[in-house]
Amino acid sequence: MAVAEVGGALTGPEATPLLAVGDAVVDLVPQPVKELAIALFGTADKVVLLGGMGVVLAGVAAGIGSLARGRRWIGDAGIALFGAIGVLAALTRPDSGPLDALPSLVGAAAAVGTLRLLLALAPEAPAAATPTGPMAGDTASGFEDGDGHGEPRARVGFDRRRFVAVAGATAALSGAVGTGARWYSSSRVDPAGTREAVSLPRPASPAPPLADGVELDVADQPPFFTPNEDFYRIDTVLSVPRIDARAWRLRVHGRGVTEREYTFDDLLNRSDLAERDITLACVSNQVGGSLVGNARWIGVPLAGLLREVGVRPPDEGGPADQLVSRSSDGMTIGTPVSDVMDGRDAMLALGMNGEPLPVRHGFPLRMVVPGLYGYVSACKWLVELELTTFDAFDAYWVPRGWSREAPVKTQSRIDTPGGADTLDAGTVTVAGVAWAQNVGIENVEVRVDEGVWHEATLAAEDTADTWRQWTFEWDASPGEHRLTVRATDRDGRTQTAEEAPPSPNGATGHHSVDVTVAS
Repeated sequence: MAVAEVGGALTGPEATPLLAVGDAVVDLVPQPVKELAIALFGTADKVVLLGGMGVVLAGVAAGIGSLARGRRWIGDAGIALFGAIGVLAALTRPDSGPLDALPSLVGAAAAVGTLRLLLALAPEAPAAATPTGPMAGDTASGFEDGDGHGEPRARVGFDRRRFVAVAGATAALSGAVGTGARWYSSSRVDPAGTREAVSLPRPASPAPPLADGVELDVADQPPFFTPNEDFYRIDTVLSVPRIDARAWRLRVHGRGVTEREYTFDDLLNRSDLAERDITLACVSNQVGGSLVGNARWIGVPLAGLLREVGVRPPDEGGPADQLVSRSSDGMTIGTPVSDVMDGRDAMLALGMNGEPLPVRHGFPLRMVVPGLYGYVSACKWLVELELTTFDAFDAYWVPRGWSREAPVKTQSRIDTPGGADTLDAGTVTVAGVAWAQNVGIENVEVRVDEGVWHEATLAAEDTADTWRQWTFEWDASPGEHRLTVRATDRDGRTQTAEEAPPSPNGATGHHSVDVTVAS
């Protein structure tokens, strides 16, 4: 694996067996398993996947090594099988080439050589047949697979210290080589350097100043703007793409389009840059979950850019009803053309919360479309926009059981008190957030146990595209209690109490927390 990382430093880290196979696992794992992983581990799901793969590899390698003590061909065959899996995974990645097979091939060769070295020093496995003659009782002797086909021959002695020293040095060297190769791969293209060189211009259309009272001063309630380092990240890539903005291009093409390419400077220096406050939500968010965040974005109005290359929405006779956005890693996301051109603040974002777009959130460019879940709108590391139809193309998530179109559902959440908290009797401040992007929140209500619904106090609204904080003063009496919240949007839709999972187009239900009030 360490030598494969060296090969990946030459071809690209995504071609290494760990990442290539990991990406294949992400693509092939059944949808319920993905949902379970996100529900259990949230944004740490990728770390858990890679850690689990490491444990499995270590266990299988130990088994192969043990079996190879008696049959060396088993070791060679086992390594060849894993090498072939790595090659297949690397060559089936989007935009792969023949050189992507290199990491797995050189890694397999290094594994065979290392195993043979260690086998030459290791104690022999017990022979299949009991030896006869003078050596039968000689505990200092063993039997060795001399020709690789299981024929025993005598071998005397085993230098345990030498074996441990060589094995330990091999492990240490592997760790150092693998870590060094991974560091080199990540630093070879340094988007942080090009990102730090970016100075966001003043937008032609700045966001309006925040109204007084947008953010309530309540302990344990999230801030109105989610810090970049705390903003959720859910995607399929195991290694964050590192893109040099100086060489990056955005290609726009497809039905009814005058094909065009844009450089990063083309977009950064446009005269129509806009700044908007927009809440994003992930379709995998469970009711009451944390996969939602609010930020101030700077970018190019998407509708304006599409019109300048000739795009017309379907209601104006345009031939395309789907905008397919493609990421540098091959991810495809399909968005209704009518939604991005209906007047909402859809944009190609260059900046987030006053700084250039963070690498993990899509630098140099990503899509942001208020009112749609991210899997149908929020493509990161964007390199291509294609105008097509829903009949002609299914984006990544659609064949996996998710809906083609997915407007964000009106939701609310209790942030404080937390579930299982023990509270003092008396006045308790219950607080949280509610969101209904592109529509706006009309009111929020809170219920204690199975009682009546009480109207909560709403913070001032920034825009219809952002979440709203809310509070409710509860006169808490001793005992066990359940607090439940629901929201109503400006279209008159009140959250349904019917519980549904995230698939195929977003979870539903009321968020509740159970608390204990001390006597």
